[in-house]
Amino acid sequence: MTAPHPELASLRLFLTGPHPCSYLPGRLARNLVADPEAVDDALYSALARQGFRRSGEHVYRPRCPACRACQSLRIPVARFAPDRAQRRTWARNADLTVSRLEPLLREDHFALFQRYLAARHLDGGMDDATPESYLGFIRSSWGRTFLAEFRLERRLVAVAVVDVLGDGLSAVYTYYEPGLEARGLGTHAILWQIEEARARGLAHVYLGYWIAEAAKMRYKTRFRPCEVFRDGEWREPPGNPYAG
Repeated sequence: MTAPHPELASLRLFLTGPHPCSYLPGRLARNLVADPEAVDDALYSALARQGFRRSGEHVYRPRCPACRACQSLRIPVARFAPDRAQRRTWARNADLTVSRLEPLLREDHFALFQRYLAARHLDGGMDDATPESYLGFIRSSWGRTFLAEFRLERRLVAVAVVDVLGDGLSAVYTYYEPGLEARGLGTHAILWQIEEARARGLAHVYLGYWIAEAAKMRYKTRFRPCEVFRDGEWREPPGNPYAG
């Protein structure tokens, strides 16, 4: 079982009101949110090991009535082995260059973010993003965040928002050019983060929440092996999540 951070015992947690679940229609969701005034880089890393996730300044974990579908998922870097499809995706994108940038507002980044939301997540809650809300979403005042920028020659094709934790990297969000689906840019960005974590000597890449019933999240368990946080410890997903 993961050893808790000493500050977690006294950390104040707030429970949000019920709201429609973003992933499972007809269900209500609630989140536990860590006290924003208490969170710092070290505490964030400890909370990530307990299944929490960051969105902007807020670190949260689902706490839904009568539902435990959302489970935090991570990849153990040392044991990860890409499958044939992932190796093809890596080779297909060998012509991309990657830069590590500070999480600042850049005109071409924000324009790509808007195109991605319009094509992939219309009416998803962020489609009316402004430059201010975009910055508020990708970064925090206390975290170690960088942007992995992927370019095809001079053309921006993808951006991955990445947090550096004490024991790994957290894949906060990735957005990419909607017209380049055949390249598998989302998969490529995760593969790149696994290699980046390995180069930094970090043990894990955290991929956020996985729901077995949600088809859109099925890709996460295709990075094998993977672990989910359940009942206070990290373990392999139940059943056969790799099917399909």
